Amino acid sequence: MAKRKIIWSHRAEIRLFEMLEFYAQRNKSKTYSAKVYQKLNRELLILIKHPDIGLNTEIESVRGLIVDDYILFYEYDNDKIVIHSIWDCRQNPDDLCIK
Repeated sequence: MAKRKIIWSHRAEIRLFEMLEFYAQRNKSKTYSAKVYQKLNRELLILIKHPDIGLNTEIESVRGLIVDDYILFYEYDNDKIVIHSIWDCRQNPDDLCIK
């Protein structure tokens, strides 16, 4: 079987960029943002090999992978893993939009 490919949705890319930019601005340094990004990438490498490790969500085919204070919402099949959104668990859950 070929290696699954990670595909970031437009929403997920925007959320990731906003999150990393927030920490860079707040900390006046990109060091923490780089650490968070590296941590997410390490977890995605594990997800490629074991895509069913995420928790089930209310949306049938969507799973959630908890990474520190964040949840990566994704779907997968034999060829790809689609990241729909990344969510900071410290935010208001009423604002959550997965897909």
